[in-house]
Amino acid sequence: MVMDFIGREGVTVNPYLRLRDKELKTIHSASMELLTDPGIELSHEEAADIFDKAGATVTKSERAKGTWVVKIPEKLVLQALETAPSQVTLGARNPEHKLILDGETPRVYFGSGSETNNILDTNLEEFTSTSDPDKKLKFPVHKRRRGMVADLCAAARLGEHLEHLDFFIRPVNIQDDDISEDSKDVNKFYACLNNMTKHVMAGLTDLNQLDNIIRMGEIITGGPEQLKENPVMSFITCVNKSPLQLEGDSTEKMLSIIKRDMPVVLSSSPQGGSSAPIDEVGMVAQINAEILAAVTLSQLAHPGAKVIYGSVPVRARMDNLHDMYGAPEFNQYNIDCVQMARYYKLPCYSTGGVADAKVPGVQATAEKVFSHLYVCMSGPHLLHYAFGLLEETQTFCFEQAVLDNQHIGMVKTLMQPPEVSQDNVSYSLDVVRKVMNTSHRLFARYARKRIHSGQLFLAYPFEGGEIQDETMANAKAETQRILAEPVEHLTDATSDQIFAEIPGILDRIK
Repeated sequence: MVMDFIGREGVTVNPYLRLRDKELKTIHSASMELLTDPGIELSHEEAADIFDKAGATVTKSERAKGTWVVKIPEKLVLQALETAPSQVTLGARNPEHKLILDGETPRVYFGSGSETNNILDTNLEEFTSTSDPDKKLKFPVHKRRRGMVADLCAAARLGEHLEHLDFFIRPVNIQDDDISEDSKDVNKFYACLNNMTKHVMAGLTDLNQLDNIIRMGEIITGGPEQLKENPVMSFITCVNKSPLQLEGDSTEKMLSIIKRDMPVVLSSSPQGGSSAPIDEVGMVAQINAEILAAVTLSQLAHPGAKVIYGSVPVRARMDNLHDMYGAPEFNQYNIDCVQMARYYKLPCYSTGGVADAKVPGVQATAEKVFSHLYVCMSGPHLLHYAFGLLEETQTFCFEQAVLDNQHIGMVKTLMQPPEVSQDNVSYSLDVVRKVMNTSHRLFARYARKRIHSGQLFLAYPFEGGEIQDETMANAKAETQRILAEPVEHLTDATSDQIFAEIPGILDRIK
């Protein structure tokens, strides 16, 4: 569907289709069967009442006190899909960074995530060759440390200047001694919004802080109506606990968020081989059922609630049952889920670009770039985890984020459609004929226009000039250059009002 577009351009793809139409319908039918047999379990009484009043079969679970088994008929799911918006707008402090997610238009935006516990610092140290003592070379030496709120501020500043980062999910779990569970949410949202004019997305640690976070958005945008028009922040709820359970605390958060008319990702993250089947069809049928259960609940509670189909399927590494993001199956799962979301015309939040490798290098690049490219080809609206993540989302590395930014730019260029028009054909034929009439028969002079437009890839920006890999040295220099650049902070008056009305934000991040 063609529409007037205002905001970040992203990249609109001609989507790669892994599943055929018949297979999409087959998986939909399988998901519907799961929602009636065995159904889903939930531990939230209000949600059980909502399903019961809407016509689902709700019974008390015999397995655990305070839980219910809900069997959801297909007609309820289809009714919910009728009211779920196919278009959701995510705002930004700078309107030029607005994101429009349209369930019928495969426009891809790349974003960061997740909430890692570790920061990986990279330093260059000089080493002497044992075979040639006169030969001294510099190599990166890495050190892992605990993430702090200063790191989150720096990550937001970095992300503000990364050209290909379209939205920001905090990549660092802030673990400062003077930040409590009560004050974590207000500090992480303020740290992001004060250093970033792009869209900010995060989960809630403490539901009691939801009103404070929304009030922060109202102060920044100018009021309640302005925030609804320009939601500078949105939320993520991991509402599903696989297999086939709606988790009580996250369900409460989701219902509270949609009651306030804010956009929210309904996320499910089953692990193939442990909490979901490892085979592709079984995995996708289950995660699709889980997400549709959450979508159905959201629309029964508040028809028209701005929800996003949040698919984060991962595969288990079978020797230790850790998440495994570098496996080809991870990408297959995610592409299938993107297609299922588009089948329902729902905005999609997908996953790609994580390395299992612990440090930047060949393994990290291979795992990340395959995923960046392959999942992007399917056309998700939000592709998160794409910047700086290593060690199965446990570690964030600033230099890796800078490298990822460059690689994502190359992916975006790859996804650009060909420019085939009669004018282009006529121009090209004219150039060929002119060159054939010269003695040198070179096309170089005709490449200048393309070079000057800035659209032509000239060289890998981190390459070195010696017989040595200088990528990390150059990436570190670029990281330091970017972090020294200024950002557009909130005005003093806005920050003063936020600090006056919302308790718990640390003075040192103002």
